[in-house]
Amino acid sequence: MTKRGTSSESGRELKGERRTRSQRGGKDGAQRKTTARPAATKPSRRSTSAKGGGRNTGGRGGNGGRRRGGGGRKSASRGNGRLGWLKVGATAVAVAAVWGILILGGILVYYAYDLPDVSRIADTGRRPSVQVVDVTDRPLAAFGEVYGEPLSVGQMPPHLPRAVLAIEDRRFYDHFGLDPLGLMRAAYVNLMEWGVVQGGSTLTQQLAKNVFLSHERTFKRKVQELLLSFWLERRLSKDQILALYMNRVYFGAGTYGVDAAAQRYFDKSAREVTLYEAALIAGLLRAPSRYSPTNNPELAHQRTAQVLNAMVDADYISRAEAEQALEDGSSAAPDLRKTGRYFARWAASQIGDIVGPLSQDVKISTTLDPKIQTIAEEEVERLLKAEGEAKGATQAAVVVMSHDGAIRAMVGGRSWDSSEFNRAVQARRQPGSAFKPFVYLAAFENGLAPDSRVRDAPVQVSLPSGPWNPGNYGDRYYGDVTLREAFARSLNSVAVQLIMEVGPESVVDAAERLGIDSDLKPNPSLALGTSEVSLLDLTAAYVPFANGGRGIWPYGVRKVTGRGGSLLYQRSGEGPGQAIAGPVQAAMVDVFQASVGWGTSKGADPGRPAGGKTGTTQESRDAWFVGFTAELVVGVWVGNDDNTVMKSVTGGGLPARLWNAIVTRALEGEPPRPLKRAAEPVVARSQPDTAAEGASGSGPAEAVGGFLDNLIGRLTGSEPTGNSERVRERDQERWEQNMRR
Repeated sequence: MTKRGTSSESGRELKGERRTRSQRGGKDGAQRKTTARPAATKPSRRSTSAKGGGRNTGGRGGNGGRRRGGGGRKSASRGNGRLGWLKVGATAVAVAAVWGILILGGILVYYAYDLPDVSRIADTGRRPSVQVVDVTDRPLAAFGEVYGEPLSVGQMPPHLPRAVLAIEDRRFYDHFGLDPLGLMRAAYVNLMEWGVVQGGSTLTQQLAKNVFLSHERTFKRKVQELLLSFWLERRLSKDQILALYMNRVYFGAGTYGVDAAAQRYFDKSAREVTLYEAALIAGLLRAPSRYSPTNNPELAHQRTAQVLNAMVDADYISRAEAEQALEDGSSAAPDLRKTGRYFARWAASQIGDIVGPLSQDVKISTTLDPKIQTIAEEEVERLLKAEGEAKGATQAAVVVMSHDGAIRAMVGGRSWDSSEFNRAVQARRQPGSAFKPFVYLAAFENGLAPDSRVRDAPVQVSLPSGPWNPGNYGDRYYGDVTLREAFARSLNSVAVQLIMEVGPESVVDAAERLGIDSDLKPNPSLALGTSEVSLLDLTAAYVPFANGGRGIWPYGVRKVTGRGGSLLYQRSGEGPGQAIAGPVQAAMVDVFQASVGWGTSKGADPGRPAGGKTGTTQESRDAWFVGFTAELVVGVWVGNDDNTVMKSVTGGGLPARLWNAIVTRALEGEPPRPLKRAAEPVVARSQPDTAAEGASGSGPAEAVGGFLDNLIGRLTGSEPTGNSERVRERDQERWEQNMRR
């Protein structure tokens, strides 16, 4: 067989021989022509004849020769013209190429001069992150930029980088930083779809953009992205580039890198993720918020299925493995619902006051109970969905505390996604009758008792602006009543009489001592809750009523740790100490229980010892219920952000039922426990009979007895026996005796 190189050489040799013969033949012809001419200059007779014949023949031959010679010159002229144009074209192309190279080189030099500092490739350049966890140490939220542990490709389970490559850059190990085939494929797909549905950027280009450049769509950024991609490919191995990408790219919820994403979404290291979890994480890269399992669980599952199919197409896994992963992932998917986001934001906002300006990543360990938080959120949604529209109520807020002031749950509104405004903390509204406990507290501290009697009737108060005539709900009055009954029935006229008797300043002092820090106006209308408060403050102020009279400072942060688990803050102590004297606290528990047992708060009765107070503002713009058990103190508000009127909603309606639902579920399985009393309450009676005076305490039977005596008196038209002034003196005497115990 003849070799290609030998054949070519032979061909060239043959072509050379043909050129030599042609050249030699040309020279011989020229010599013959030159020799013939002199013979023709000496004609003879013989030669004339011959000449004639020769002329004819030679003429024909000469003419033919001239014709052939003329055609050759024309053909050569045309050949020379074509060759000239080819030379001009080649020259133009060469010049254009040179200029193109110069221009391209100039562009590259220009943009290369302005390239970012590549020495910061390992620098994240981020602000410190704040991670908030609940009482079980499960993540609630993260603020700032959260990075996990940097992992090499070898430290990750194989299916994790394969999932990323399958969906982002299958030819990663075959290209040089730019993938022409990928660009052509993306252009074709986008053309067929009449839109941008697929990108052509390589994983290396994405890393260059994420680490060094912004996301602006400019020619400069694209050129620099290519230059940096070539630099990365030249300086780093493929595995190093892939590891850098997977440790730096954004996965939503403030997390950067696969390890932070695994911790956020699955509460585990990226070293431990399953095939399904790896596919879910990889699926987040296109649109982290859209495909987040916390925002759209169903959409996240569909995207995960797409990634698994891409892994099958890339021959990373089999079809059977993909189907098994989908089945396992669907049945064992973790509960990724976003809970406690209002609380998490509130807790994180306090970090500056607790530890000062941040210079490192921190973790905030909070008091939030995930079980109670979930219950509170579910019950708020259930109530508003079932009755909100019919009652004209669109929003609700809840605060749940333990007796030491630790916040166990906080719901700032119906939906965080719809509104991040925290109605439990930021909103300040009139509490209505839910403020009356501070009036009664001041009255009890000034010598009155639950059994002290007062006349429930229309009252008129002289104010600088003119007379004020506060009325009861429904303009109904009950005549002579005990303070227990007045509290239980939430009688406005009695509350106004009490604040006028003890003085508005005493009520302000009592409220502030228990934690209300609003601007309270010391005027008679304060008795009906006309000064605005927050739900958090009001709920916290009820805690001393429940815990034996100890003042508290509400808190949600237990401790703060920094890098390596270093302790930056640890909460200690509970509050300012005893805020209510023992007998006074016991008296308050007495009237609170009466309200839940048979008063306006009976809709909240959880079937265990409880106390509470309703509150409703004018025209039902706000409805409140704050109450407590032996375990929890819970505050509820229902209303509208725009302060529109609700449809006959009172504190004993929607708020009381919401409170009942939350408390009942939160304490399910817990045995009933009596409410805490620091001492026996003060006892005052309307009738000085021996049997009554010999009875000890002021339990439920005594409360019902006093209520029945009063009811019979009203039905028969008779007044209770005894002189009211004498009863007041006896009440004062017994109060002092209890205070001395």
